[in-house]
Amino acid sequence: MVSGNIFHCRKNSWPPGEYISKSTLQLFDYDSSAPPEQAWRRRLNSHANLLKEFRVTFMEAIKMVRLGIRIWSYVREEASHGRKAPIDPFTRESCKPSASQGVPLGGMGSGSISRGFRGEFRQWQIIPSLCESSPVMANQFSIFISREGGNKNFSSVLAPGQHEGLGSSKKPDDQGISSWGWNLSGQHSTYHALFPRAWTVYDGEPDPELKISCRQISPFLPHNYRESSLPAAVFVYTLVNTGKERAKVSLLFTWANSIGGSSHLSGNHVNEPFRAEDGVSGVLLYHKTAKGNPPVTFSIAACETQNVSVSVLPSFGLSEGSSITAKDMWSKMVKDGQFDQENFNSGPSMSSSLGETLCAAVAATAWVEPHGKCTVAFSLAWSSPKVKFVKGCTFNRRYTKFYGTSEKAAVDLAHDALTNYSRWEEEIEKWQNPILKDETLPEWYKFTLFNELYFLVAGGTIWIDSPLLSSSMRNGQDRARELENAVVKETEDKINGRKRTFVERTADSTYETNATTGHNCVDENIYGHDNDDDVGRFLYLEGVEYIMWCTYDVHFYASFALLELFPRIELNIQRDFARAVLCEDGRKVRFLAEGNWGIRKVYGAVPHDLGTHDPWYEMNAYNIHDTSKWKDLNPKFVLQVYRDFAATGDLQFGIDVWPAVRAAMEYMDQFDRDGDGLIENDGFPDQTYDTWTVHGVSTYCGCLWLAALQAAAAMALELGDRDFAETCKRKFLKAKPAFEEKLWNGSYFNYDSGSSGNSKSIQADQLAGQWYTASSGLPSLFEDSKIKSALRKVYDFNVMKVKGGRMGAVNGMHPNGKVDETCMQSREVWTGVTYGVAATMILAGMEEEAFTTAEGIFLAGWSEDGYGYWFQTPEAWTMDGHYRSLMYMRPLAIWGMQYAMNRPKAILEAPKINIMDRIHLSPLIGGFSHNETGVRKIATKARCFSNSVFHCAC
Repeated sequence: MVSGNIFHCRKNSWPPGEYISKSTLQLFDYDSSAPPEQAWRRRLNSHANLLKEFRVTFMEAIKMVRLGIRIWSYVREEASHGRKAPIDPFTRESCKPSASQGVPLGGMGSGSISRGFRGEFRQWQIIPSLCESSPVMANQFSIFISREGGNKNFSSVLAPGQHEGLGSSKKPDDQGISSWGWNLSGQHSTYHALFPRAWTVYDGEPDPELKISCRQISPFLPHNYRESSLPAAVFVYTLVNTGKERAKVSLLFTWANSIGGSSHLSGNHVNEPFRAEDGVSGVLLYHKTAKGNPPVTFSIAACETQNVSVSVLPSFGLSEGSSITAKDMWSKMVKDGQFDQENFNSGPSMSSSLGETLCAAVAATAWVEPHGKCTVAFSLAWSSPKVKFVKGCTFNRRYTKFYGTSEKAAVDLAHDALTNYSRWEEEIEKWQNPILKDETLPEWYKFTLFNELYFLVAGGTIWIDSPLLSSSMRNGQDRARELENAVVKETEDKINGRKRTFVERTADSTYETNATTGHNCVDENIYGHDNDDDVGRFLYLEGVEYIMWCTYDVHFYASFALLELFPRIELNIQRDFARAVLCEDGRKVRFLAEGNWGIRKVYGAVPHDLGTHDPWYEMNAYNIHDTSKWKDLNPKFVLQVYRDFAATGDLQFGIDVWPAVRAAMEYMDQFDRDGDGLIENDGFPDQTYDTWTVHGVSTYCGCLWLAALQAAAAMALELGDRDFAETCKRKFLKAKPAFEEKLWNGSYFNYDSGSSGNSKSIQADQLAGQWYTASSGLPSLFEDSKIKSALRKVYDFNVMKVKGGRMGAVNGMHPNGKVDETCMQSREVWTGVTYGVAATMILAGMEEEAFTTAEGIFLAGWSEDGYGYWFQTPEAWTMDGHYRSLMYMRPLAIWGMQYAMNRPKAILEAPKINIMDRIHLSPLIGGFSHNETGVRKIATKARCFSNSVFHCAC
């Protein structure tokens, strides 16, 4: 951990006492119903301002005209086939982004629904790649209160009245939700977020004598690979009656049969009441999706106890033609506080008609004694067992391994959520408390660290139940077509003599694919696993606007979160990319930046992503540039693999991926054109900064390459491939002095070795390779004095010269103190890169500078005075706070900071002998040897290193 108090951080940044009265907090001081001291907070009556998207400058627009035309044509072409382009800058959501987000619901990979801080359910991501951002306003919690004597009655939706999606006027004859009691001002109600939980406290609203706490709990449980996949959440209401009269309180949960957007109007939806074990009862909502997508079943439920009775209204509508309208439902609750028990016997409803909205309601009623307390628990679950991608592949989601694929699984999910949430909370608190109680850490950091994890749920994640990816993974029809049309052939690699096996997809009009002559690696037995202990396959989006799965140059920053919390998922992602390295896909692709053509996936090159419409089988959905010529992807693969290998101590993992590591390193040999051991960039944006051109040797890619040479050498030595270890060491010893000679200017490393106007720019991310080197327990790439000097320059210029350090680190800064405006990306602050820079500072012993740097992201993005990017942290913002690409993967890099402070025991206790010194050089020439890729000498039986702190699957 960090030593001592970090710096002049604000202690108790957002103390709950400033939001809730101390007496109210004391009333909730049991059963986790009081929000924790360390939480992100917001008042419910806060204005959710609209967010401002970035705009390119006139000169940038001129430079990108041809690219824009090509992207526009590509977007139209994809739309003609019923597909969404992975990057579409021309289509705008009907619901404009606003500062309204909150903690999302459910576990990982089974579809997600977010919930805004004011209570609205929004950001629907049930269908892969599709995000419906508008709130469904019929989905609400409401309360009805009557007291003995009958002179005090209250009823209200538990959300501030008349906000977005509801409309501005209330018509007296309206039969829809505007006829409900939207009586909550939100002035005395507050929201508290500490992912994966959130608390909403109603401090005397709508009844001044009733205090209400609602806590939202989802099963995001680190190292728990079963329950963390469950599509379910629980809402636990704690009611405290401070009055002198007994109160009858009814809580109402209403839900529309919808998956967002206009899906509620598509017809053929059915609702059905149910009773389950342990007092759990509610309504199932069967949703028939459009366009052939798999169906979805929702379950809304409550738990009956000795003091709580549950009743349901299986169906009501929002229009005048409905047999029971929303207004009728509300009137019934105002009058009786419950529904008729006979409703449980009503059976399935009639299917909804086209244009009709079908809703359901669950009510839980309890008496609360004077100065008494009561707890009422609701659950929301959704079962969408099949995940279907646009080009035809269908998989079972991870949770079906435990619950099956029946639509009735939603009942079991709701039941288990209501009976297990207390244990979930125990696991969550056991995980979070050591960090929350660490007095050396700033308060803002603690809750931002956890809240940034929202993306692992709301980032379009897909988690499938698949021990290995093969043709047997497809559904029956697709599998038959696949096998029928597969032409298996062995292709001799003319360059290095290796043999690879491919499947060729031949033309088939019924199996939709544009690329009928593609090649996919099908040698699925290359890596051995214990299938019974496999955790499936995991995908997450680069961002909800950049629809590509597991974008690897960005995963480089985000992967620390998975390694720390779900290491077996992280290792499987690396295995997926290792397979990809050894595969080739010869289908032609047009690259939009220059308009030239190339092949989709080159053997030896790490793919940019795992695809969009046919992930794992059709990779590299990104087609702006030819990423086989990018200089950062292969080094990033080697660095991530070695870090994971060192951190987990999983020797079997190392053996599995080693052939791909060698191939990835050998592939890069072609980019060392002058034989100095360094790779050169090619005068276009050939790395993650894909609008920022690089000439010659770059500090970013060059540093990654040096680090990869050292990591590959270390891994080769561990696995007994001494020849390759020697080769990497020779290159490293040659490349390092060349790198310093070409780029070190006495205080930092220049942006590149070219002669352009920004070649001497200070790049915030210049030591990305050193970040991984230190994270993996390898010797520093440079002398400590140079590392600290470069980081100090970044801190003084890229951080502190931008609004006094309150924005994060701008990517590029001229040495004269002016922002580098060479291109869009050089003038942006990248949130995830800022966290990565802070992590590098921590590893270099610069804790104060690290937390000041990272705090800029909190201040601009998460604080009450910031721009409103909470739970939708964008990839970037400009100097005036305008965002680019909301809800983005890279900000998960804040977990790189946590990793820097708590490196695994296996790394901390590694031998202190410089691993490069252990590689003895024999008299030998040359570059990489092109012998058969493989491990020379390895243990006869795979085993875990004894110092590993993670449980691995070997």
